[in-house]
Amino acid sequence: MRAEVQQMLYERPELRQYIRQHPNWYRKLSRDPSQFPTLEKEANQFYGRTLPQRVERVQNSLGLVMMMMEMLKMGQSTVGDSQGPVQ
Repeated sequence: MRAEVQQMLYERPELRQYIRQHPNWYRKLSRDPSQFPTLEKEANQFYGRTLPQRVERVQNSLGLVMMMMEMLKMGQSTVGDSQGPVQ
């Protein structure tokens, strides 16, 4: 592998780890170092760093928070109903 490619991988440990998990990239980068941006895009998609993946995670988190708030409201209303009138 070329020295400049090795240097870029040394500076980016997450890409180095991705290449270890997907060894076909060793061959691709050795033959054509201009494929490095493609490697970065693929690694970002693998690690969930693309914009659609981030938006989906935020939506899931908000949905979970909303569900917890609804459960909390339901729990408070049932506690208030079961205690009955105060004497």
